Order: sequence, then C-alpha cells, then structure tokens
Amino acid sequence: MAKFMRDLVEPDRVHRAVYTSNEVFEREIENIFEKIWIYCGHESQIPDSGDFHTFDIGRQPMIMVRKNDGGIAVLHNRCPHRGVQLCASHGGNVGGGFVCPYHAWSFHLDGRIRGMPLPRGYEGTALTRDNPATSMQQAARMSVYRGFIFASLAEDGETLEEFLGEAKVAIDNLCDRSPVGEVEIVPTCHRLIQQSNWKFFMENQMDGVHAPVTHQAAALAGKRAENEIRAQGGVPPQHYHLLSAVASPFQLFDAIRTVGYPHGHGIMQAYMDLRSDDPDTAAYIADMEAAYGAEKAREYLGREVHHALIYPYLSIQPVAQQLRCLRPISAEKTLSEIWHFRLKGVSPAINRRAMWYFNVINSPATIVNADDLENWTRAQRGLASRGHYDWVSVHRNFGRDVVEGDNISSDTGTSESYIRNQFRAWVGYMGDVAVEEIS
Repeated sequence: MAKFMRDLVEPDRVHRAVYTSNEVFEREIENIFEKIWIYCGHESQIPDSGDFHTFDIGRQPMIMVRKNDGGIAVLHNRCPHRGVQLCASHGGNVGGGFVCPYHAWSFHLDGRIRGMPLPRGYEGTALTRDNPATSMQQAARMSVYRGFIFASLAEDGETLEEFLGEAKVAIDNLCDRSPVGEVEIVPTCHRLIQQSNWKFFMENQMDGVHAPVTHQAAALAGKRAENEIRAQGGVPPQHYHLLSAVASPFQLFDAIRTVGYPHGHGIMQAYMDLRSDDPDTAAYIADMEAAYGAEKAREYLGREVHHALIYPYLSIQPVAQQLRCLRPISAEKTLSEIWHFRLKGVSPAINRRAMWYFNVINSPATIVNADDLENWTRAQRGLASRGHYDWVSVHRNFGRDVVEGDNISSDTGTSESYIRNQFRAWVGYMGDVAVEEIS
C-alpha cells in the first residue's frame, strides 16, 4: 500500500528513508529543487559581456551569462538541435554568443537562435528560425538580490524576496559589512563530493552538540600550538584561534539562540569573532562609521549570525564571508560548492582574515571539514542498514520550542528545533506525494 511523504515525518522523529530512498530523492528533485528559487551565482562572476558560469538546478544543467546590454540571462545548457551541452567548463567567456560543438548551431547571449548551418535542409519543416524551439530555453524566472542571482524553473510562485523571507538577513549581513555595501566573489571555488544525503549537511550547520565532540582533535591541536607560541613570548596568529574555537564547550553552544523560519530557513547566532582587537580592526570600524555613521555601523557589525541557512541547499556565514551551496546528485551523493567573498572597500588585511577561515575551516583539505564528511558518510551507511529501528531521532528539547507566528526558535543552541523546522518545510513541499517503496 502506497504511503505519502508526510507519513515519513513525525513531530519528534523521521523515517530513515528520507535519507536513503532513491524514490524519495527523485521526488525531492522534482517537487523541491526544480520548483523553488535556486542560487545560480554572483554578478561578480560574470562581469563582462559573454562571461558565463555553469551550474545545475536539480537534474537540469544551466548557464548564467552576461548579455551584451549588461543584463543577465539564465539558460538551459542544451542545444535545441540535438541536445548537446553548449558549455562544458565551469566558466569562461563565449564572446558574442554560444556555438554548439556538434553541428555549429549558434545563439545570441540571450539564447535566441543566431545561425543554423545548411538552412536549406530545414526548408519545409517545422524547425525554422521563427520557431521558439530553435532557441535556447530560458529559466522560467530569474531574480537578483544584492548581486546574488537566483532562478526558478517554475513558471509561477512566490517572488525571490518572499521565498527568502527573514532569512535574507544572511545576504544583507554579508553585504552590509562592506563600507560600500557590496561584495565580490573570489573566483576559486572549493568543490567536493559528499558521500551522503544533502540533509546531513543542512542539519549539521546549526548543530551545537557535534562541534565539541567531532572537532575536538582539531581544536586541541590549535590550542596546543597557541600555548607553545605564548610560552615563547609570541602572539599566536588568528587562524590558530579558528581551530581552537571550533570545539568550544557545550555550555557556550547551549547559550546560543537559533531561529527557524518558514521554508525551513534558519539562523544560528555567532559564537566566534574573526576580528581581533588590533589596528586593522580599528581602521575597518572607522571606515564603516564614515560610510554609515556610528550607530548604523554598530548595527551592521553587531549582527549575531554565525550560520544562516536558505533551505534546502544554501549555507551563508556572513562574518566569515563564506557561502556553501549544495547540488544534490543522488540519495547518497551531494556536490558541495564552497565560495569565498571579498568585502569591497576594506583593507586587504580584513579580507585576508576571512580567507583564512575559508582555507582552515571550509576547504576540502582541512581536518575540520573532513571530520564532518566522515560523520555524514557513516550516517549514510548506518541508515542504509535495517538495524532494529527505522526511525531517526529529532527529540532533543522537543516540546520546548518557542513558536512566534511562523517562526520556531530555541534559546538552547543544542536543541534540534531547527531540524524539526526543516522537516516542517520538507513536508510542506512533499506531503501529498505518494511513495511506493517504503514498507
């Protein structure tokens, strides 16, 4: 007998199939990822006419490109003739238009057909230049918020700002830390394949319990190095502190507030400061006060957001100037893109500090990221076995969530309220979808 997706989620537990089932995953691609607003990239990735960047929306290969008039188009990465992908690399410049490597069909930067080789061969057929099917297909909708480009494959639905809701503070907080209110992307992207379901990443980012356990070895190594430098009369570099602080005591995480928003979005308050008390910081604050006034500068720099999640695929760390984007591949495989941003109008020293976080904490080579990847892989393998129980716990602090309108918050940072909020959104997207393979 078929079940509905909503039957896989209960108030304090979820069925393991939401992580392991290929059928569930395919329905997620169809009903979530290929319908909602998906992050494409940042305007600074494509500054000049013909610049492009490729990415996926669900199963759909896509291209964002800078047009001749300075506008942006988001197109399906597919030639309408025989279906060949027009761009094979992550990015570059296509000059005045796209040319198919198979039969040399060409297209303007907005996707309109430009040239069909041997056009006489199509005379008298339905495939003529005035047929829309001869042009590249555009994403149904595209929108830009403060330089961040999003697209949706659904013709109808809420606007981007409605989708982001209060969680757009993640983007605001990142941009407002610049004296000119703008950021630019660092072209190098760390890409890695997680051997696990995409949900493990999203649930981990606001998990205050795992850090003192999972990252203990990394933190101890950082503290040991700091102590040795101090013992010799030196001052430890700040990036050593990034390691030592990553596994702060449970009590610190327990005191952090988390907020879950509609659509599964959420924020976790800050618990580590990337900017030490030194002349570079003083000069940065002075620049911010000159740009915004003292009161507004304090507001922008005082926002306590360590992690902000745009469910189901985006993690933004404004203070660290980082963005991580998930591109799900299968039920047990996920591509993770890790991007770093520079604040415009600040000294190189300020951006350099955040770059250390990019490399010490979030890169594929760091032991911190490797700790998480190992846990998620083990979780994926563990849940693939039947064991003796088909349900996964989300009980921690259950019944103590604070509900304010559509928001669900917890003043206990080790609560699993944010996971329960994510599955509230998941059921909203998937609830009436039938699933056959779950017993």
